[in-house]
Amino acid sequence: MSRRLPALLLAAGIALTPAVLVPAGAVSAAPACQASAAQVDYVPWQAKRVATADAWKITRGAGVTVAVIDSGVNARHPTLRGRVDRGTDLARGEGAGDSACLAHGSTVAGIIAGRQLDGSGFAGMAPEARILPIRITEDADHFSDGSQRVAAAIRYAVDHGATVVNLSLTSDDSSALRSAVRYAHRRGVVLVAATGNDGRQAKTYPAAYPEVIAVTGTADASDTPDPQSNTGDYVDLAAPSLNIVGPGATGDGFVLFADGGTSFSTPFVAGAAALVRAYRPDLSPDEVARRLEATADHPADGHDARVGYGVVNPYRAVTAVLGRPGTSAPARGALPVPGHRAAPANGSRATYLWASGGLLVAVLVLLVAVVVVPRGTRRGWRPGLLAALPGPWPTRRRYPTFDPASAPRDPPRAVAPARVTSTDPSGSFTVDVTFR
Repeated sequence: MSRRLPALLLAAGIALTPAVLVPAGAVSAAPACQASAAQVDYVPWQAKRVATADAWKITRGAGVTVAVIDSGVNARHPTLRGRVDRGTDLARGEGAGDSACLAHGSTVAGIIAGRQLDGSGFAGMAPEARILPIRITEDADHFSDGSQRVAAAIRYAVDHGATVVNLSLTSDDSSALRSAVRYAHRRGVVLVAATGNDGRQAKTYPAAYPEVIAVTGTADASDTPDPQSNTGDYVDLAAPSLNIVGPGATGDGFVLFADGGTSFSTPFVAGAAALVRAYRPDLSPDEVARRLEATADHPADGHDARVGYGVVNPYRAVTAVLGRPGTSAPARGALPVPGHRAAPANGSRATYLWASGGLLVAVLVLLVAVVVVPRGTRRGWRPGLLAALPGPWPTRRRYPTFDPASAPRDPPRAVAPARVTSTDPSGSFTVDVTFR
């Protein structure tokens, strides 16, 4: 291979069910198509962890097209049927991308936009989003001209209406790829890419470009970092990456990517970006990225090289009110965090409400007396700032900045000096005094 695309991150999860073996004497042949009839009659752990259904009360991604630059997408699968555009096939140089032999691209698309079927626990992040499939390979073991083809795929996605691009792959850093990424960013497209699965601290591309949201993986519901994920200061977010379930390449069944990888954590973030774009189409790519970072389930230090700002939280990404001058306005119609607290018995409901109301008033009065008044007095009752991102402020993007020194100040008042004459009998003098 002259330029290698490290396994289209298909090395991230070729240990799927059923297994695919390439005969030793046929290394130039594409692997057998990955079909499955297995159904998912349970809720996969990935869905429980990201809890996307909470965000569906507000948006399901309608009106957003997500480009999946991958191995093609099974448009006939029931969970994706009617949501997949024709796309294109850059691997063959002609035709569409809405069919598949490898399950990789179909699973990625399903995580982004799969609808929940009757009797199934599987569902994608943004089930009303559309998928634009762009096939760049049919065989993960034999792929050349990686960055050139990925760059062409990004440009195709932008020119055909995608506002989010999923890149479950790594490639070579090249001028063509950098140019394509900047082209997409200038046109308001959110780019989300995997960091790769070599288990080392190293920059990979296109994830390491500042315009791209870089995604690593977590191994379980406790957010343990996936040890196979590549890491570094450029990492932005994380999502589930092991034992990932998704649509197969052919037929109507599902496959399990047991070894998973960042290929499959990336579409969770791309799907969350689609939800944000659907609800807040006015946001720029950098504002979408900042919103996803600021609302993620942060690690203890706010940011670290293994999981970035933490595991993506789609509900908070859609509803959170961010407090940074120059950034987006509060989300419209934000809902409270879902809760399941039981209501009191009917007989005590009125008493409970009166007691709660009285307690709330007392707390508010105390808060005003102890916190608000002293702080307001110190600031001269000028407005302060809401909290921003925890941990170090990201340097990969040019977020709007706020310099308190540049804030407008009241001009000094011009006060005429007052003349004061001494009345001391031992001597007399006159001075000019200016009061400020």
